[in-house]
Amino acid sequence: MADEHELIRDPKTLRALAHPMRWKLIDVLRTYGASTATQCAELLGESVASCSYHLNVLSQYGFVAEVQGKGRQKPWRLVRPDQSWSSIGMDDETAMAAEAAGDAFLDQEFSAIRERFRRKDGEPVEWRERMGTFATTEFLTVAEAAEVHARIFEIFAPYADRLETVENRPEGARPVRFFLATTVAPSRD
Repeated sequence: MADEHELIRDPKTLRALAHPMRWKLIDVLRTYGASTATQCAELLGESVASCSYHLNVLSQYGFVAEVQGKGRQKPWRLVRPDQSWSSIGMDDETAMAAEAAGDAFLDQEFSAIRERFRRKDGEPVEWRERMGTFATTEFLTVAEAAEVHARIFEIFAPYADRLETVENRPEGARPVRFFLATTVAPSRD
C-alpha cells in the first residue's frame, strides 16, 4: 500500500486501522465531508455510541478531528485522507499490525464494492454504464510496474482537491470509487 504519502510505521497507529468500522467512518468522512457521530450512524446503520467510540479512537491517532463550532454535537472531519504503510523493514509486531490493518481495509473495500454492485440497478442508466469491473494480468518488470503505478496517480491528480472540501466538487459530482490492487504472482523459480 505504499505510495508517495507518509508511511505509517507505528504499530499502535496501525492497530487503530485494524477495525472495519473505522474504515467505514473514514469513507463516510471522505465522501460526505464533516459529519457528526449521529449522521455517521444514520449513513452506516450503526449505533451512535459505536460511531462515537470509533471516531474517538481514530482521533487519538490523528486520522480525524472534531470541528470546532456551536452546539452539543460537533462534526468530525478527516485529517489524514491517505493511509499508507509497507511491511518492508518492519519488526514482527509492526508487520502483524500492518497485516491486520490491511485485512480490515480489504474487508471494508470488498464489502462496499459488493453493496454498490447490488444496488446498481437503482442508479440512472448513465451511471450504470460507467460501473463495472476490470482485471488484467500483464508481464512487467519492477520499473514498468512502478511507471504504471505513477501514471495512475497522475490520472487522479487533477481531482484531488475535491476530496478536501465539498465546495470544490462540481454540481452533479458523486463519489466514484476506483479500487486498484497491484499484486505479483509467486515465481516458479
